[in-house]
Amino acid sequence: MFTRTLGRSGIVVSAMGLGCWAIGGTLWRADGSIRSSLGWGAVDDNESIRAIYRALDLGVTFFDTADAYGCGHSERLLGQTLAGRRELAVVATKFGGVFDEGTLSWLGHRHPQGIVTPEFIRRACEASLRRLNTDYIDLYQFHIHDYDIERAAEVRDVLEELVTEGKIRWYGWSTNHLARARVFAQGQHCAAIQHHLNVLEGNTAILSLCEEYDLASICRGPLSMGLLTGKFNAESKIPSDDVRSDWNLCDGEEARLLEQLDKIRHVLTSDGRTLAQAALGWLWARSERTIPIPGFKTLTQVQENARALELGPLTAEQMAEIEILLERVLAQKG
Repeated sequence: MFTRTLGRSGIVVSAMGLGCWAIGGTLWRADGSIRSSLGWGAVDDNESIRAIYRALDLGVTFFDTADAYGCGHSERLLGQTLAGRRELAVVATKFGGVFDEGTLSWLGHRHPQGIVTPEFIRRACEASLRRLNTDYIDLYQFHIHDYDIERAAEVRDVLEELVTEGKIRWYGWSTNHLARARVFAQGQHCAAIQHHLNVLEGNTAILSLCEEYDLASICRGPLSMGLLTGKFNAESKIPSDDVRSDWNLCDGEEARLLEQLDKIRHVLTSDGRTLAQAALGWLWARSERTIPIPGFKTLTQVQENARALELGPLTAEQMAEIEILLERVLAQKG
């Protein structure tokens, strides 16, 4: 099985993990802005459980979730599914902000109850431990991407305390901000930075930092929320309870990405891979640090993505041709 090391932790995981945001189900934004979805619509919990079981059978060992996904539902479902199998999985979750389980609403990280204090972090950790039905978290990630950089070291220090206490093994930050990531990277038990990265978009500066500090690059959005699977076009309709409902597939940024995808489609699929499998292969070829975490709602999606582990990274020739077609050769050399 194709594996990767989770940064300086030394923990070996499958080179691809499962992102568990979508299986959290319905989640609404209720932080004072216009009501909009932060979830992926209705889900079938039985299908989610079957998909996780199948992932384990196929060698997937890394699972990434967050306390906010479905207001705790994703964590509970993952904990339920891993009962009796906990030793087979490396579990990552996240904290930051508050939510209302009764209304399935995300209240935000600026809510009065969401002020990040040592007590807040400890409460969030204990709550995640209960929902996950475990006595330790392998990777605990800060989920406020733009948190005050002047106070970031205070958060990092509390996480170091939780490591000492055995509540968590390692920690990281889910952020696209280089300076913020660097604060955590200097912590003894920081093992990873989670950031947006895929074949068409993302933050390569964070990837460079991960290489500099011996950290794992956990790639969220490896399939650009489904755009890189080829299932969307200008006529696609997305339900209002789906976080992607505000996409502009006709002439917005999403339409531009689809045009770029068309430029490289033949390269991605030239060796028999699906678009999704090739997108994962691009990330593995881009750096030995990358661990993509594609989301899923069905067993079929898991099987297709897990098949990419057998196919491995794209070839050097494919990588070079993609860069030429996207006219970004110079940008990638840095």
